[in-house]
Amino acid sequence: MSAPERTLIGIDPGKNTGVAIYRDGALHQLHTLSPDMIESLLVRVRPDLVVYEDSRKQSPVFSRGVSARATLKIARNVGEIDQLCRQIEDMCRRHGLESVGVSPLRKGAKVDAARFAILAGWLQRSNQHERDAAMVAHPYRRAELGKARPAIKSGIGDGRNPTAPTW
Repeated sequence: MSAPERTLIGIDPGKNTGVAIYRDGALHQLHTLSPDMIESLLVRVRPDLVVYEDSRKQSPVFSRGVSARATLKIARNVGEIDQLCRQIEDMCRRHGLESVGVSPLRKGAKVDAARFAILAGWLQRSNQHERDAAMVAHPYRRAELGKARPAIKSGIGDGRNPTAPTW
């Protein structure tokens, strides 16, 4: 008898929320959703672990020489993302899902589509939000259940082509 399939969801919260779904350690699907669709996705997929980029874990950086208006806009945007992170945390708690927030710094630098194809074995089109969601969850794709910690980094992806959305 085979072990049950493990599912992991990575989330890059924002106005255009990136979502990555891993199944048994392999990247399976990428999506871009509006924030109001996150909870229905979590309920349908019922992942073993939700990993999200948590802006609250890193102090905002304001550049010198930026206008007061631009600084206020940045602060509002960060506040909106912080609130979305709280909502994701609450959704997971309400539905009994294990979750972990990862600081943007710990997630690492942005990757372009060509580098992402090499790292994740993803051969289809993707946008930056989706790639960020996949990369925030990537270190956790083989973590043991009940231990929300990243696995030892080995190869990325298993080379399988993704399938059509199943949720």
